[in-house]
Amino acid sequence: MIIRKAIATDIPAIHSLIRELAEYEQAPEEVIVTENDMLNYGFGSNPLFTCYVAEDQNQIIGMALYYRKYSTWKGPCVFLEDIIVTQSRRKEGIGKLLFDQVLNDCRKMNCKRMEWQVLDWNTPAIKFYEQYEPEVLKEWLNYRLSFH
Repeated sequence: MIIRKAIATDIPAIHSLIRELAEYEQAPEEVIVTENDMLNYGFGSNPLFTCYVAEDQNQIIGMALYYRKYSTWKGPCVFLEDIIVTQSRRKEGIGKLLFDQVLNDCRKMNCKRMEWQVLDWNTPAIKFYEQYEPEVLKEWLNYRLSFH
């Protein structure tokens, strides 16, 4: 099994993992991004995200997708949008390898912090992230505007 930077031809497998996560989170109808969107946004002239994949025997079994952001107080940061490991391969340490790869990128980019979100009911993910001893920001509220 290897962790490598995603390439354009990985998009169908990455999109499939995203749909699998949406099913797990009981929100499959929320995925409106298409494979073509991901191809354009991730591999076009101005990529909006970076993605790593976990590959085993030429099959993509996991992914980590992040993007850069900027804090007016801290400087360069990363937002980890998703780590997804296909259900049949969870608990094998693949998520840790993907997370550690993103951490390594953060260090190389001299980021001041990495942020992510986890659903309050997703106990396995919460336990996974707790091993890194992150700060849990309970005083911050998440807001969102959706444009359809």
